[in-house]
Amino acid sequence: MGEEAPKARHAGAQTAARPVRFVLGAYNTEHAVYGFVLVTALVAVGWKFDTDLEVLLFIVGTVGVFWLTHVYAVVVASRRTAQGRAIPIGSAITRSALHSVGMLLAMLLPVLVLALATLGWVDQYVAYYIALWIGIVSLAVIGWINSERNRGPWYARLLSSVITMVLGLAVIWLSSFVH
Repeated sequence: MGEEAPKARHAGAQTAARPVRFVLGAYNTEHAVYGFVLVTALVAVGWKFDTDLEVLLFIVGTVGVFWLTHVYAVVVASRRTAQGRAIPIGSAITRSALHSVGMLLAMLLPVLVLALATLGWVDQYVAYYIALWIGIVSLAVIGWINSERNRGPWYARLLSSVITMVLGLAVIWLSSFVH
């Protein structure tokens, strides 16, 4: 009995850690990078709306449509295995949705901050700036982590971080400039 309690605790810790590993893994994908760029560009463009709630709904709706479109495109384009066998539609949808969930997760923190402004708990302009910086800092962190995963030295990690952030800023700036 003495050995079973530590094993049970360890199994419980592993079970609890799965969602954390899933979320962190999703944040470390190309879909999360695209999601952060998209959300941050939408925040930058969304300032023109009348209310915080409209900006919030605009961001959630736009990211949701982009994500669903991406899932649909992947399912349509990849319903066959390398051997030419058909993949069941449910499996294709599930695999595509789980693989690209980083795009949805990228909007969580910015949307939470904007929701606080909608509730009147945070000044709207403070919320916009925080939401913008969440996206920019997240891009820098993703660049650093990916370089670290590839065992790059500290200066390569820093360079990767800066490049990821600058490319994101360029896309965000171009998006806001066009709109």
